[in-house]
Amino acid sequence: MLALLASGSSRSSSNNKLAESENAAQNSNNMSWGTELWDQNDNLAIHTNRGIDALEKYANFLRDRVAIETEYAGKLRRLVKNYQPKKKEEEDNEFTSMQAFRNLLKEVGDLAGQREVVSESLQLQIIAGVTLLSKTLREERKKCLSDGATLQQNLTTQLSSLDRAKRNYEKAYRDSEKAVDSYKRADMDLNLSRAEVERYKNVMTSKIQQSDDAKNEYANQLQKTNNLQQQHFSMLLPAVLNRLQELDEKRTRGFREFIVGAADVESSVAPIIARCMEGIVKAGESINEKEDTFKVIERYQSGFTPPRDIPFEDLSKLDPDAVQDSHYSNSTSNHLTMRGTMSANKLKKRVGIFNIFGSNKNSLTADGQKEDFSDLPPNQRRKKLQAKIAELQQKISQETNARDGLMKMKIVYEANSSLGNPMTVEGQLNESEHKLEKLKVDLKKYQGFLEKASQVPVATSSPQANRNQLQNGHRTSRHSNGSADDHHEDGDDQPDDAGSLSSSSASPESGLGTSHTSLPGSGQGSANENAIGEDTYYETEVETLNPLGTCRALYPFEASSEGSIPMNEGEELQVIEIDQGDGWTRVRRANNSNGWDEGFVPTSYIECTLYA
Repeated sequence: MLALLASGSSRSSSNNKLAESENAAQNSNNMSWGTELWDQNDNLAIHTNRGIDALEKYANFLRDRVAIETEYAGKLRRLVKNYQPKKKEEEDNEFTSMQAFRNLLKEVGDLAGQREVVSESLQLQIIAGVTLLSKTLREERKKCLSDGATLQQNLTTQLSSLDRAKRNYEKAYRDSEKAVDSYKRADMDLNLSRAEVERYKNVMTSKIQQSDDAKNEYANQLQKTNNLQQQHFSMLLPAVLNRLQELDEKRTRGFREFIVGAADVESSVAPIIARCMEGIVKAGESINEKEDTFKVIERYQSGFTPPRDIPFEDLSKLDPDAVQDSHYSNSTSNHLTMRGTMSANKLKKRVGIFNIFGSNKNSLTADGQKEDFSDLPPNQRRKKLQAKIAELQQKISQETNARDGLMKMKIVYEANSSLGNPMTVEGQLNESEHKLEKLKVDLKKYQGFLEKASQVPVATSSPQANRNQLQNGHRTSRHSNGSADDHHEDGDDQPDDAGSLSSSSASPESGLGTSHTSLPGSGQGSANENAIGEDTYYETEVETLNPLGTCRALYPFEASSEGSIPMNEGEELQVIEIDQGDGWTRVRRANNSNGWDEGFVPTSYIECTLYA
């Protein structure tokens, strides 16, 4: 019951307020400043000035808000830019968490764009409109006040004329009264002559006439003043005050429209901002911890099997050489285990004076890995090779399409020579054919790498297998002539880490470097064996590098440092490794013993011609 009474009272109060507002609106329509505030001209002038000041204050508020919106949008964009994934972090983009973060940054960038839209819309639509309205209102107000001042000045002038005419009439009337009294006294005075009495009579007549003229002037000015005053307060001044009223209503109406317009600008971007929020939520919900865990396994799984138990070694039953071999095999296995884990991604090519430090049997890629990715674990190697094959197949497809297009263009030119010269396409066609052939050769090479990697059993490449092989005496020894005696059935499957051992006596810190293949006649193998020990064995592979081109010696060169070879002026040599930025080029030439002499020569001493 109480609730019903409360609801009824609330409805009745709201109805009363609505009725009061409607009555106020009706009364305001019937009332005007010209009739109700005819005597408040000064106060109305002050009120209209304050109203325009309030409008300009709102414009300044909008300008400050636009500055804040612009600064906020700019800081959001800088924030998104600063947290964009770096190039070195691109490999982590496959994880759902990183993808979600990238999508989050994109949505935040869109939010910044919407804040910029709000800022621009407020600047172009609202602030410009407020500024224009404020300027117009000030000009109209100034004109209204000027017209009102003119009307007031005219009325004041007329009132002054009326007051002056009244004073003249009062003075003339008093003078005429005095003249009448003087004439009456002179007429009754028997001592005055008839001429003197006639003079008083003439003065009296003149004064009376002046009084009548002044009276008429006063009456005329009074009538004019009353007419002007009635016209002033009933027509002229109300018109000016009504204009001020319209001006103030225009300002008030504009104030309302601008506030609503600013809210509309904000509301127009609200749906897009809501979609950005939905995108952020969607990005967060797309994170899948199980999928990321699986991708981590895919990325870092080596394919190796865990090592078996280490057998007990009874030192009393082993000779010292076996003990030394066992110690060496353990250190080598630990090194290979390290290369099969995540740290393998951090191995980089070592560059020295001659660019021959380390024992990389293949040329390195841009990221420091071998060409056939043999320095990676088996699983990772196969994935890298498959990705490289897919990349080459895509390039072959693109180049094939380009070649077909050139052939069609050549046929069209041959059929109609006015369209173009077919010889202009011939060079491009030859270049395309050469690129295509090179891509096919690379594809076949990497397919061979993949086939070879797929045929290798996982266990043979595991650290434990290498360890066992080393312990059982399956080792490869290097001889001083640069050749290798391979005691394994498949020597290519062994990790090529001999450089970590063979470079101990010629490390980068010593200023000298050694290549992964010994130079004929250099005695490198003996030097390394003496540094490590006569019975020390280590792994290596010797691979004949394909020539990259030819070169001609421009000047004679005497080899004065280890790893370089001499040459005579005009001598032709094969280029097997181009300059890597250290100023040396690796070359070779046939020797008298049906072998090859390899080494480094200064790049500035030769003129190279590389195969296309």
